[in-house]
Amino acid sequence: MGTIAKKPYIMPALSEYAEVAARLRVDSVSLRYQSPKGETFTALDQVSFEVPDQQFAVIVGPSGCGKSSLLYLTAGLNEPSDGAIYVGGQKVEGPGSDRGMVFQGYTLFPWLTVRQNIEFGLKRRGLESSEINTIVEFYLAEVGLKKFSEHYPKQLSGGMMQRVAIARALANDPQILLMDEPFGALDSQTRLQMQQLLLRVWGNSKKTVVFVTHDIDEAILLADRIYVMGARPGRIKEILDVPIERPRNLEVVMEPEFIRMKRQILELLHDDLEEVH
Repeated sequence: MGTIAKKPYIMPALSEYAEVAARLRVDSVSLRYQSPKGETFTALDQVSFEVPDQQFAVIVGPSGCGKSSLLYLTAGLNEPSDGAIYVGGQKVEGPGSDRGMVFQGYTLFPWLTVRQNIEFGLKRRGLESSEINTIVEFYLAEVGLKKFSEHYPKQLSGGMMQRVAIARALANDPQILLMDEPFGALDSQTRLQMQQLLLRVWGNSKKTVVFVTHDIDEAILLADRIYVMGARPGRIKEILDVPIERPRNLEVVMEPEFIRMKRQILELLHDDLEEVH
């Protein structure tokens, strides 16, 4: 009797989700804090924008402009003072499996192996062991860590830990992947390697990504569209489409269009950067 060929795991496509006008919609969102002295500080002021399905969106801006705050609001880890955020047409009212998050810090569970970290969310969802194993094997291969599946985080480099974090987030099949300066703590060479890995993984998955960075080169290299924020209070100053064709490699930083965009973004940020310094 012949054996039945095992069906290979296919990375979920965003089209499997309900069709919506925008995968992410930020609607007149403001965020205010009160200081111990009772003073009110406005971190975000009436921020509105949309991110279409399958787009790689990057938010750039000076330190303190509210980039990370906006991402945390989208993740449901904080609540806006005014306005609302919608993912897949549903209002964000707390954390949910429809959003995957990758932080700048290394947020792996240190007592779990690479494999167990990636399995964690899948087990909580109650998937069968065979399905979990198939998904984990796929993402281990996708981020190049099959040989390190039984290692613990303390045995990994910073770049490898962020690979695990990306695999763990994508394995849960979120509608949107939120990334808060995930490569900011890496050395320059490892950062370049991780940018290339992310471009490849995103090219295969076509998940909607919202990526926060202060690095303009990184923003242009990765993004379909760049949302430039200004500070005090945080708001969207400009939305720029990146006209550079994909696939992209590190050589694009020398192209005239790349240099033109970098100059344009620096000019948009000039006043805020002068104020910071």
